[in-house]
Amino acid sequence: MTKIGVVTFPGSLDDRDALRAVRLAGAEGVALWHADHDLQGVDAVVLPGGFSYGDYLRCGAIAAISPIMTEVKAAAAKGLPVLGICNGFQVLVEAGMLPGGLIRNDHGNFFCRDQKLRVESTSTAWTNEFEQGEEIVIPLKNGEGGYIATEETLDRLEGEGLVAFRYLEVNPNGSLRDIAGLRNEMGNVVGLMPHPEHATEPGFGPDTDAAMRSGTDGLRFFRSVLNSLAVA
Repeated sequence: MTKIGVVTFPGSLDDRDALRAVRLAGAEGVALWHADHDLQGVDAVVLPGGFSYGDYLRCGAIAAISPIMTEVKAAAAKGLPVLGICNGFQVLVEAGMLPGGLIRNDHGNFFCRDQKLRVESTSTAWTNEFEQGEEIVIPLKNGEGGYIATEETLDRLEGEGLVAFRYLEVNPNGSLRDIAGLRNEMGNVVGLMPHPEHATEPGFGPDTDAAMRSGTDGLRFFRSVLNSLAVA
């Protein structure tokens, strides 16, 4: 069975949800600890949401230099699929695995809502079950989710197709060009602020036209990586 590791940092709070999402997708979830140098032979890694190391210095900055991230970075450079969710996205940016930065929401408040997104890239390990331009709904909750980068970097991201997701209807945090998530050039590393692990099981996800809390758009992130690993 495919093994997907979920890293727990001090302050992680969505690691158990991510492990459940992995199991619902049909893989084996493997708990990884921030202080270890052992990825335990996993086939992919999820960096979950939360407040790693209490968000001291900057969100994700200390986690980015934790022992486990040395291994994650090295493995990602060789093609290991890595998904960073919310704080995990911040970790990826702080680790230099994705460009730019994430700062406090422009309105200064913590924001929690079911967020509509447009899928901008389907040629990644984590998005291949979506259609290009598809609109999905994923829960979002963050206080420091404003994506920033230089104009040169933003133009490069747009030109090279590295924007993975874009906010629709509401920009919840002031992210430049409505960017909600990014991918790397290889397509194995994806980071986004919304939480796909909270939209994986009927009865517990966002509302849809069919029924309350029936949204499961997030499950396709985890099925996508299983697809990519099956053909690798």
